[in-house]
Amino acid sequence: VQLVESGGGLVQAGGSLRLSCAASGRTFSSYHMGWFRQAPGKEREFVAAVRWSGGTTYYADSVKGRFTISRDNAKNTVYLQMNSVKPEDTAVYYCAAANSYTSGRHRHEYDYWGQGTQVTVSS
Repeated sequence: VQLVESGGGLVQAGGSLRLSCAASGRTFSSYHMGWFRQAPGKEREFVAAVRWSGGTTYYADSVKGRFTISRDNAKNTVYLQMNSVKPEDTAVYYCAAANSYTSGRHRHEYDYWGQGTQVTVSS
């Protein structure tokens, strides 16, 4: 499966942004999906994940209550709604797909990755 992220950009602190990840292939609905991010000089970290049905979601503590992950299997797309953004949310955001996972919080659980989209939050 190929993944293409979009929706990144420059936003002021306290603002909102919605990232999208479009997937190719007819089996998108069978994949569990996740969002990770990587800030300069830091490791890539887990942000949020959603199981194939969309019924179960997981979040990093740092974004819980501010970010929402969702998916539209009819459109082969997963979203990350980012509200009340902070300067520390600045990073390249990556979409990932997994055939299966346990927690969805670890990079090694994912089989496919997108190229990333830059999000910059100004203070």
